[in-house]
Amino acid sequence: MPERSLDWLRQAEKDLEKAIKALFQHLHGEAWGHGTKALLENLPYEDRLSHVEDAKFLDKLYIPTRYPNSLPQGIPHDYFTKEEAEQAVEAASRIYEWFKSKISR
Repeated sequence: MPERSLDWLRQAEKDLEKAIKALFQHLHGEAWGHGTKALLENLPYEDRLSHVEDAKFLDKLYIPTRYPNSLPQGIPHDYFTKEEAEQAVEAASRIYEWFKSKISR
């Protein structure tokens, strides 16, 4: 497989979701799944553990923020607030910056 970590990182700048896959590419590995915490824990960096809380927070939002049938009734927009969205962007941004620092070395 061609090493395309910089392409993944560039896309992560736009949607904050691809940084994990970029780092796995950089390490010549493959990232399987969508669990941020599990992916993060499979990386060979001691300082990765400082981002586990952000990863757990984001993982809890993965299904209920995207799928109407994940909630008792209504749609995700009816349940999630702007403040929660801002917290998610902040958590994703912190993780993104960490991944970017590992690839930029």
